[in-house]
Amino acid sequence: MNKCSFCGRRENEVKMLVYGIEGYICDDCIEQANEILKEHRLGAGKVPKLENLPKPKEIKEYLDRYVIGQDAAKMTLSVAVYNHYKRLNHPGETDDVELEKSNIIMVGSTGTGKTLLARTIAKMLVVPFAMVDATVLTEAGYVGEDVESLLARLLQAADGDVKQAERGIVFIDEIDKIARKGDNPSITRDVSGEGVQQGLLKLLEGSIVNVPPQGGRKHPEQQFIQVDTRNILFICGGAFDGIEKRIAQRLNTHVVGFDAARNVAKIDKSNMMQYIAPMDLKSFGLIPEIIGRLPILTHLEPLDRKALRSILTEPKNSIVRQYIKMFEIDGVKLVFEEEVLDYVVDKAIEFKLGARGLRSLIETIMMEPMFEVPSTKVKKYVVTLDFAKQKVENANMTVLKESIEDK
Repeated sequence: MNKCSFCGRRENEVKMLVYGIEGYICDDCIEQANEILKEHRLGAGKVPKLENLPKPKEIKEYLDRYVIGQDAAKMTLSVAVYNHYKRLNHPGETDDVELEKSNIIMVGSTGTGKTLLARTIAKMLVVPFAMVDATVLTEAGYVGEDVESLLARLLQAADGDVKQAERGIVFIDEIDKIARKGDNPSITRDVSGEGVQQGLLKLLEGSIVNVPPQGGRKHPEQQFIQVDTRNILFICGGAFDGIEKRIAQRLNTHVVGFDAARNVAKIDKSNMMQYIAPMDLKSFGLIPEIIGRLPILTHLEPLDRKALRSILTEPKNSIVRQYIKMFEIDGVKLVFEEEVLDYVVDKAIEFKLGARGLRSLIETIMMEPMFEVPSTKVKKYVVTLDFAKQKVENANMTVLKESIEDK
């Protein structure tokens, strides 16, 4: 029987098989090759011109394919990114009106999709993207990474092309971990907190920064690369654990008078994050200068059971689809019982793991089948509820939870 020369699947396993001089290619491989070609063409040039730049609605529709829910955050990101690259495509054409870039800060509990949103937007626009954990940054001169390392990673993503890097996106995760210890200015050095915030100011506001391409301390003799950060979009994300209490305190102080009880009743206590304001970030420990350079503030909704259930199966890159595809390559049809998916969602909620926990739980369940099935002649494998319970209960859930939180 005829089969695809690229993936090896037979004619009865694909929708279409196209014949060539040297062999065959299936419809899936054609689509993948087309995507690779489009990315190469866009990546070889600069940021797409305005006529090719997707509109905010198109950006949101693309995000909907990969991220479930979070409509408010998607809308905010779509508009901010569109305006940012529209500004870059029309420099000096604003009739003496200087358009400033608008960096973004996203607030939401762990596993709600902050990193995924930023990475997906960069993938859509085919621009250099660098993700950095703020917890490893320290003030210049101390053990750790300098803030300039953010740009060094962006340069690596751009294959050393400075012009491309200057139009890229930097995602700074765990921005809440560099908050100073209190609302008052520190009288001693806070080298991994307030000191890092001060160092980030020059990057966020836009300036020419000397970047050591190989790391400053290990190679002091190297030549610096100058990078202009005025056109780099910075997206910051953080869980800001405990900020809901500060929001609640602020809302209560504003509720004064005869309508106090009525106004309190209007507040949705199950989702206090939706009422977040810049003053809450200040009380949490971000310095006012940083907040001023992150003018676009958006929040991510906590994931409920329905959202987690959808995340398992609906996105284009959902974990269940990935496993089905991996088994399909081995010629095995993988089937998850509906009760298994419900059980995984219940466990993720029980241990407060968020969307990240879904993958770890599925991996715990599927480790043995992934090891055993490829060596057998099985054509169909069904994951049952009893099997899933056995694997999850045998796993050390405390260790599992800690490993997810470290990611």
